[in-house]
Amino acid sequence: MTTRIKIGAAEVQLGDLIYNGLGTSKHPTDTWETITQINVVDGLILLITGALSGPHGEFWYEPDEVVAVIRHPPELPEPVPAKPHNKHSHGH
Repeated sequence: MTTRIKIGAAEVQLGDLIYNGLGTSKHPTDTWETITQINVVDGLILLITGALSGPHGEFWYEPDEVVAVIRHPPELPEPVPAKPHNKHSHGH
């Protein structure tokens, strides 16, 4: 389950999704893009979506400026199945 939260720009994490405007799609979920890089430039937070070598989005914020992001919860490691205790009586 994902969560939409409002946090300071300095608290944004890689993999968070940020809203990138209305775009041309009729589906609002298509306008959320994954943050792939976070840089600090002259005291400002630069959030980048997409690859720098191709089309990408740039978002500039003050460190304490509030940003709405969608964050996926961290994946939990799969539980290790318990080994069954198969005690066999040998009748000796």
